[in-house]
Amino acid sequence: MGLKLGVEVFLQQYAEQYRGKRIGLVTNLTGVNHKLIPTIDIFHQHEHLQVTALYGPEHGIRGDAKEGEAVSSSIDKVTGLPVHSLYGETRKPTPEMLRDIDVILFDLQDIGSRYYTYIYTMAYVMEACGELGIPFVVLDRPNPINGITLEGNLVTEECRSFVGLYPIPVRHGLTIGELAQLFVDQFGVRCELTVIPMQGWSRQMHFDETGLLWVPPSPNASGIDMALLYPGTCLIEGTNLSEGRGTAKPFEVVGAPFMDGYSLARILNERQMPGVIARPVSFVPNYQKYNGERCEGVQLHVTDRKVLRAFSVGLQLLETIAAMYPESFQYKEAEHFDQLAGDRELKKHIQQGTAVAYADRYESDLYRFSKESNSYLLYS
Repeated sequence: MGLKLGVEVFLQQYAEQYRGKRIGLVTNLTGVNHKLIPTIDIFHQHEHLQVTALYGPEHGIRGDAKEGEAVSSSIDKVTGLPVHSLYGETRKPTPEMLRDIDVILFDLQDIGSRYYTYIYTMAYVMEACGELGIPFVVLDRPNPINGITLEGNLVTEECRSFVGLYPIPVRHGLTIGELAQLFVDQFGVRCELTVIPMQGWSRQMHFDETGLLWVPPSPNASGIDMALLYPGTCLIEGTNLSEGRGTAKPFEVVGAPFMDGYSLARILNERQMPGVIARPVSFVPNYQKYNGERCEGVQLHVTDRKVLRAFSVGLQLLETIAAMYPESFQYKEAEHFDQLAGDRELKKHIQQGTAVAYADRYESDLYRFSKESNSYLLYS
């Protein structure tokens, strides 16, 4: 086995240290080993580990809840353990939820983009553990879109939310364990933190180069191309365009009933965006925006992941559509778009056709973030 996940390293080298401790496990369907055996099952059956409670993020412990859908606490039917939802009545575990817990272990697969809520669930659990003096342990996993490339801006103070809680880039280039260290040292999240690193992961790796099997972190996280495009196409979520939810290619196809896919693809390809080609498509979403309606638009095909800059692609896509359909294109919820963008000025520049040039101002922020985060890197 070339790459060992944090959970596998933990079981081989650290499990004995936690003998007899009452463990709370924050995980979901992505918490698996190389053979896709769930961490929940491994820990529950382990002779020395005593898991007493489970904690689930957005989409639930088994990943079957839709985006934004509140999840209720429950009893896990496989293990009989209580499952405390961290995407329902509360997003931060209460003292009652952490009662009779000696240590919290965290095992979730992040997607490498600022918008994904799992990293903020981690931050809130870390806060709660710090307040109650409970140690917090991250079982590290790969950044699926590599640990080198940074994209986008840092979230401004007025745009912080559960899709951008801290000033990190849209594409942050860190593993979830490295983010945990950054949260503690840079953003004031106080807790007794331990990160169990992977073995054999290199920063240039994409997920399909790790030897691991892809388990969708959420219902619309369909694979590596989706993850690569997501730092740009997630912005579509804040508009009246379909981002492809309810199709086989969410965040890879974009469209609406009022669009001409052939014209859009031609104009986008004339821009010669590095690493991506647009192809005209028609599709009918089976839920969410335009449920049951025929949409035209484009599918974005990744041709060279090394030069692809998805955030710029997303801005060029929005600029083009806003210019082509000024009477039809709208922001679904301006506040939600601003929260995704992390910047209230960006939508104005999209309407003016100056968003890509405006985003050049973010380069100094990325450079500063790269320098500040360098001391938290766990892998060469």
